[in-house]
Amino acid sequence: MKILVLNCGSSSLKYQLFDMEKETVMAKGLVEKIGLEGSRLVHQPAGQDKIKMPDHIPDHNVAIELVTKALIDPKHGVIKDMKEIDAVGHRTIHGGSAFSGSVIINEDVMDVLTKLVELAPLHNPPSILGIRACQAKMPDAVMVGVFDTAFHQTMPPKAYLYGLPYEYYEKYGVRRYGFHGTSHRYVSARVAELCGKPFDQMKIITCHLGNGSSLAAIEGGKVIDTSMGFTPLAGIIMGTRCGSIDPAIIPILMDKEGLDTAAINDILNKKSGLLGLSGVSSDMRLIEEAAAGGNERAKIALEVFNKMVLQYIGAYAAEMNGVDAIVFTAGIGENGPETRQHICEQLTFLGLEFDEVANNCRGKEVEITKPGSKVRIFVVPTNEELMIARDAKTLAEATKK
Repeated sequence: MKILVLNCGSSSLKYQLFDMEKETVMAKGLVEKIGLEGSRLVHQPAGQDKIKMPDHIPDHNVAIELVTKALIDPKHGVIKDMKEIDAVGHRTIHGGSAFSGSVIINEDVMDVLTKLVELAPLHNPPSILGIRACQAKMPDAVMVGVFDTAFHQTMPPKAYLYGLPYEYYEKYGVRRYGFHGTSHRYVSARVAELCGKPFDQMKIITCHLGNGSSLAAIEGGKVIDTSMGFTPLAGIIMGTRCGSIDPAIIPILMDKEGLDTAAINDILNKKSGLLGLSGVSSDMRLIEEAAAGGNERAKIALEVFNKMVLQYIGAYAAEMNGVDAIVFTAGIGENGPETRQHICEQLTFLGLEFDEVANNCRGKEVEITKPGSKVRIFVVPTNEELMIARDAKTLAEATKK
């Protein structure tokens, strides 16, 4: 069975084509700057060099058309016909409380995604465009929606409700949803395998640390709490996002600076976080370089980031009355040994024994605690695309029974 996985952003489209017999990637690529100048497709068949194809790509329909042409191209394609693709797995950011798992996309699902646009105005619209384009180009393939919010729908009301009038939850769905769920699901299940224990008998804290960051407490195979909230803005500070702040700051800044809703949203989402604090960059690597060179604001930005990660780990360990394993993943989590060390050295009270030598690595699966450590710490590169492909395969097979 062959599964195409799509991740549609507002101006980009990432894809991977899987042969699910051995779960191997046949080809992958990226369509950049959709609707902008300098748009192009970067296509890479497995085991080959990247092929860069500049083109005028005004919308997602054209982007999907170029991806399909690349996949079946006589020179650098990997299949002969798009009919070989059995299903398409679509990464969809916001499924609200409507979906607690992946689903086959029908018109009812599309209606829900459209209604949820107001909760995810940057993410859901391109997903909808990508789905519609694929339905037109691959009418025989099963379309599957895999939601970033789904894994977190096991949270109890005490974790997802805010201290606001209950009527706002009832009327507008104002509650904590959580995001990065596909990543949290993949790495937590993988850690259970590495520990040789049943997933439903473990207490795990997952740290998805990247330009967007979130943590989750997973007990008995279910999320009981997570750091992101109603939107992906909440939680720890991120590359350009402020994370959780005193809400009274917002109207004060709007008044002092003469900002409207769009302007304050732009500041909170695109000009804050590590970038806003450091004044250097949203890229952790550049901030670390600046800090090493004596930049005090860069040092403070790193300290704030590490402190907030620690706060959530400590809170989740208390909430679960213990923790068996902690896992780091995503761009910073997988490639930031300095960040991991700063955090882990403050967690010895949990009974962990940090292995500084094992931690000196980037981008590979490894345990970074010593044998016999009461709490085990792992680095696990995330693989959201494989998780999406697996879900799409399962649902596609179910339609054939």
